[in-house]
Amino acid sequence: MNRNKNDKDANLSKKKDKIREQPVTYEMYAELPDDGQRYEIFDGVLELMSPGPSPRHQDVSRELEFILMQSCRADYLIYHAPIDVILSDSNVVQPDVLLIHRSRLHIVTRRGIEGAPDLVVEIVSPGSRSRDRITKLGLYARHGIPEYWVIDSDSLTLEQYKLIDGGQYELINLFEGDDRVYSDKLPYVSFSVSEIFREVRA
Repeated sequence: MNRNKNDKDANLSKKKDKIREQPVTYEMYAELPDDGQRYEIFDGVLELMSPGPSPRHQDVSRELEFILMQSCRADYLIYHAPIDVILSDSNVVQPDVLLIHRSRLHIVTRRGIEGAPDLVVEIVSPGSRSRDRITKLGLYARHGIPEYWVIDSDSLTLEQYKLIDGGQYELINLFEGDDRVYSDKLPYVSFSVSEIFREVRA
């Protein structure tokens, strides 16, 4: 029994080592055996995601989804991680929350989301700050995602980035406290930042 497990672990390790030696494609990523970890691909590089979301992270995600479901469900599909967003063959990510307008249902396939969502939300974790604010910021802009929200449950803020001419994001709002969150992209959305943090546990 142990020998079989050790052989399986050794084969898994060899596959991962082989993958890390070359640009990773979605097909290679999809063939990886399930090892209980979550991965993303950035420009052909396989990256291990942070450990599982904390209760604090889950509290914020749940409250945000609840608010969005109440206000946007008629016009948008709302998904949450884990779900593969295949931006290109060498860029596959798993945003915390994402919205897709119902007029664009064709990008929802059996493999995941194949194309740019209308809104992507990342909830910052201690191990994801650089990834969310630098790596993903650039990646999402490059792939034409119109709006990007970064939620920080430590500072209790929501950063709203909007894609501008030239394919770059501009920070257009920093919401905190009782500020009302609104978006030209999502005309039905209007909630205070404090609402998504009301169930956050220390």
